[in-house]
Amino acid sequence: MSVTAPRGFEAAGVAAGLKATGKPDVAVVVNRGPLKTGAAVFTSNRAKANPILWSQQAIADGVVEAVVLNSGGANCFTGPFGFQTTHQTAERAAELLGVSAGDVLVCSTGLIGTGDEVFRAKVLAGTAEAIATLSADGGDDAAHAIMTTDTVAKTSTLAGDGWTIGGMAKGAGMLAPGLATMLVVLTTDAVLDAAQADAHLRAATRVSFDRLDSDGCMSTNDQVTLMASGASGVEPDPTAFRAALAEVCTSLAIQLQCDAEGASHDISIEVIHAASEDDAVEVGRSVARNNLFKAAVFGNDPNWGRVLAAIGTTGADFDPYAVDVSMNGVRVCSDGGPDRPRDEVDLTPRATHVLIDLKVGDASATVYTNDLTHDYVHENSAYAS
Repeated sequence: MSVTAPRGFEAAGVAAGLKATGKPDVAVVVNRGPLKTGAAVFTSNRAKANPILWSQQAIADGVVEAVVLNSGGANCFTGPFGFQTTHQTAERAAELLGVSAGDVLVCSTGLIGTGDEVFRAKVLAGTAEAIATLSADGGDDAAHAIMTTDTVAKTSTLAGDGWTIGGMAKGAGMLAPGLATMLVVLTTDAVLDAAQADAHLRAATRVSFDRLDSDGCMSTNDQVTLMASGASGVEPDPTAFRAALAEVCTSLAIQLQCDAEGASHDISIEVIHAASEDDAVEVGRSVARNNLFKAAVFGNDPNWGRVLAAIGTTGADFDPYAVDVSMNGVRVCSDGGPDRPRDEVDLTPRATHVLIDLKVGDASATVYTNDLTHDYVHENSAYAS
């Protein structure tokens, strides 16, 4: 049931005609309370879509009654008309739910730079239809309605000590951090105030969505929202709740990685013995964004020299001539030189693990990425056609 697994939530997903396929394209998730706590993190791209501009204002008071999401159109770079469309979407949902428009967040995903009266009419009609069909069993329908190039819906749930967390996500491309590069809705029936929700969400995204760097491209529409209904009546242990939320977010992030556009390898880049966590992330990300390395993995070539060349561009504290690199369990580089023969490395499985030992400290981090394939280039060259 994803976002409706926790008590106090209803959801729906409907087909409003935004997608040429006729598949569901408008989703609504509503918090029935008794608490209406909310927190959200957004893309740090300076080019922000109209729903981001609206939601950043709406979340300021830490109250969220509902989230309206549409696929089939990003409503980005559509001028004043586009912002009015987002505003009217929140107003329509608020009117039908009997709440304030300022407590309704809006999310959109799809092609940038398109939007007209027909688009607006379909979004508004879809919002009304979704609200009319809200149910405690509607989480899966909502998860399918936010898909674009996704091939599967992404959902996750986790039961805690008297409370539950649920989540849904969409994303199959433009997965790079800053702060969260996809659309995600998280729900919980735990008792949280706005400050707690914000702190837990930022801590969880930092070690999950922020570590997903599929293609190094940052979107304009990315938003992760957490809503807490308090319907369980349980105030969770902060440490346990934060760990559980991070687990749900990591599950969703891995699902996004595994559905990345055109990918044939899911690559986990684990950096150990770094001087700091920031150094570990910087090193891992430098490899994740290196097209030569990603192309080599696509060709099943354990070219560890490209790993060293990539990390040498960072400002992290390490000696490149002391680094070890292992690929799928085979140490191919030791102390900056050749170790085991390359032909011992099997890169034919989809799951690919790269271990980089910097040998300077105790910090570690893992960054998740994918290979660079012909299918990725084709899919993104024909995206708007």
